[in-house]
Amino acid sequence: MAKMTLLVIDSFGIGAMDDCVDYQPSDCTANTYKHIRDVKKDDLQIPFMYQSGLGALVDNQVPPPNAYGRSKLAHHGADTYLGHQEIAGSCPKKSHKRLMKDIHLTMKVVLENAGYRVTYPIADCPILLVNDAAVVADNLESAYGNIINVTADFKKMPFSEVKKLGRVVRENVDTTRVIAFGGPYTSIEHILSCVEEKHKGQWGVNTPKAKVYGEGYNVYHMGYGVEIDQQFPMIAAHHGLKVHRLGKTADVLHGEGPSDPIVNTTDLLHTVSHVYEQEEADAAFLINVQETDLAGHAEDVNWYCQLLNETDKWLSDSFLPLMADDDLLIVMADHGNDPTIGHANHTREYVPILILGKKVKQANIGLRDTMADVGATFCDFFQLPSTAEGKSFLSEIIDR
Repeated sequence: MAKMTLLVIDSFGIGAMDDCVDYQPSDCTANTYKHIRDVKKDDLQIPFMYQSGLGALVDNQVPPPNAYGRSKLAHHGADTYLGHQEIAGSCPKKSHKRLMKDIHLTMKVVLENAGYRVTYPIADCPILLVNDAAVVADNLESAYGNIINVTADFKKMPFSEVKKLGRVVRENVDTTRVIAFGGPYTSIEHILSCVEEKHKGQWGVNTPKAKVYGEGYNVYHMGYGVEIDQQFPMIAAHHGLKVHRLGKTADVLHGEGPSDPIVNTTDLLHTVSHVYEQEEADAAFLINVQETDLAGHAEDVNWYCQLLNETDKWLSDSFLPLMADDDLLIVMADHGNDPTIGHANHTREYVPILILGKKVKQANIGLRDTMADVGATFCDFFQLPSTAEGKSFLSEIIDR
């Protein structure tokens, strides 16, 4: 019996990437970890992670007894969803910003050719109503032009059919994401009443107002250029390996098996400990501590610091003692979100990779070209077919 765990501390970057100037020149000074440390000084207490490789990576300290390294982001920009697709074993394509006002005519034809009934429910508005049950429109919560939403009334279109509709949309638009979702306690009439123009030409559903979230809510994310069946979670599912997705991984990674999108860090870490201790079979655990990213968006250094302290103490005091001889743990991030940079957006930063386990040898796995190497390593650990992208570093950290 062996378990392998991925703990993503969302947005815990360790310095701007060299290509940052091509993405967001103002972020070239970003360093989420160092700048939190500069502000909080001795209030930041993360000795476990520091001694497990952070110190070596950031301050050129003596290498730790375990394995460690860092990685570039291979995806365009700095995005939680795309970052996790990359970690799972994909290399998302470069997307483009699109609004429904630019694509509605083509999309209407595509959907009609696929057998759907498509109408314009609101005069002089580019959103589409499909089968009187789902609305295809701009996402109003993310960056302008990044996402197309498919918002559905599950009483009129079940989630399985909403996903099929979403896939048709996904195949015909090159935005970063298409998100298909809905709930049983709203109505298509109410969804349509919540359509608004957020910025000029950007028409979408005000999702919180539409009462889609809550009990019965279901969501399906589709990235651009993402091969879901060639990512670790789905490869594992096809081969009968249980994968627990806890925290935001439950929402952003496709898979089968247990999932729980816990946001509160204390609740999440407690749940991980409990589930890990109860699991008696070979299993993988994919965990995302989301609140660190929320703290970055809130530009709240104090909150971010507190969450890092809590996570570090949990790792050393609670989680490591649960690991058996053959178990493996990878602690990393997916991008940066420097709360001191002067804005509330993600920052394109290198991410740490800290690797721990009783059989892990001292090793520096260097600078990886893609975080997909992590997904490939998970497949290698469980002796599964490899991911679409990425190169396993298992042989560099364990003698088998």
